[in-house]
Amino acid sequence: MKMLTALIVASTLGFAATAVQAKDLGPDEALKLRDAGTIQSFEKLNAAALVKHPGGTIHETELEQEYGKYIYQVELRDSKGVEWDVELDATTGQVLKDHQDT
Repeated sequence: MKMLTALIVASTLGFAATAVQAKDLGPDEALKLRDAGTIQSFEKLNAAALVKHPGGTIHETELEQEYGKYIYQVELRDSKGVEWDVELDATTGQVLKDHQDT
């Protein structure tokens, strides 16, 4: 019984730690961060993602705070119809990840 209780507590703590690591930011908070100069403009961030996939079309964007950093996520479709997920550091505009959506 003690082992089961310990397993449940460990699982709960692990889930709570994961939930704290990434936080979706709503449009109002994202605009405040942009206006304060904390993150780059959405136009610049979108353009940085499209540099990786010229002729692509952006379908969805999202701003998250992960481990104290602002991460801008872009889902796009390139000119050949391939879906891509691009993650950028919203403060610097640096591309952190660029992978084909599976």
